[in-house]
Amino acid sequence: MLRSVAVIAMDQVAAFELGVLAEVFGTDRTADGFPGYRFDVCTADGSAVRSRSGFLLTPTADLGPVEDADLVAVPAHADGSPIPEPVLAALRRAADRGAWLLSVCAGAFVLGEAGVLDGRDCTTHWRYTDELQQRFPAARVQCDSLYVQDDRLLTSAGTAAGIDACLHLVRQEHGSAVATRLARRMVVPPHRDGGQSQYVEAPIPKAPEAPTLEPVLEWLMGHLRRQVTVDELAARAGMAPRTFARRFRAETGTTPHDWLTNQRVLLARHLLEDTSLSVEGVAEQAGFGDAAALRHHFTRRVGTTPLAYRTTFRDRQPT
Repeated sequence: MLRSVAVIAMDQVAAFELGVLAEVFGTDRTADGFPGYRFDVCTADGSAVRSRSGFLLTPTADLGPVEDADLVAVPAHADGSPIPEPVLAALRRAADRGAWLLSVCAGAFVLGEAGVLDGRDCTTHWRYTDELQQRFPAARVQCDSLYVQDDRLLTSAGTAAGIDACLHLVRQEHGSAVATRLARRMVVPPHRDGGQSQYVEAPIPKAPEAPTLEPVLEWLMGHLRRQVTVDELAARAGMAPRTFARRFRAETGTTPHDWLTNQRVLLARHLLEDTSLSVEGVAEQAGFGDAAALRHHFTRRVGTTPLAYRTTFRDRQPT
């Protein structure tokens, strides 16, 4: 049973991510029947650290509570800031004794530096997943997850995904009823559907740099609504279909069908956000033909349905 939580704060700690951990585990709600925790905010030497927001944060302890905490959590801190070796050693000891380890957003990089991501599934904010994989090639980075659990390692994506991860841990340790009550108390969803893909910035599609195929790709971008075949595109490029397919993969890194589907999904996202078209109308304008095809491809690539995406993201006046 989860009874004690130690949060490691370093210089330039992210205030919101630290606040998420304090809200879930550091707020005493025992009078209302919720579990209580020994909660410590720890720094390497017990001294105050400065947050990214500029204010000083006075910890409750040095790294002492980390040695026996059931959960050791690491919020994000400024990228490039040095990580004290005692912090890394304490994280390794926590992993070795089987404590829960949890990171919020870029806190995953601290766990990576400690070596506890090697051979494990993990995630971080979508802006940093590629960097996390490059810096820690032995880790298995899941780019589209709001949070990832690998045994007693729990990593989360950016900012609010830390809430999702904490509620997931509460659900595992105390049951769904407690997690749902806590979510209601915090006025957040008990569980969010979909992955990070729905939150990734989606620029208006444009043709990539592809010297040989650029004229064809430019034409495609202006005719996403049309149903086209590889043979038709090959003829437009003046190539045999097989030659065209090889050249397309060489210059874009994917197949014509995959590239075209991705561009249509990107366009559908903008239509769902910026227009009052029905889902059927969006499907037609984006070249999917019907709503069923749009839902299939949209859900696979964005991690949520077109209707759910629109409900979340259409906050502007429809045109």
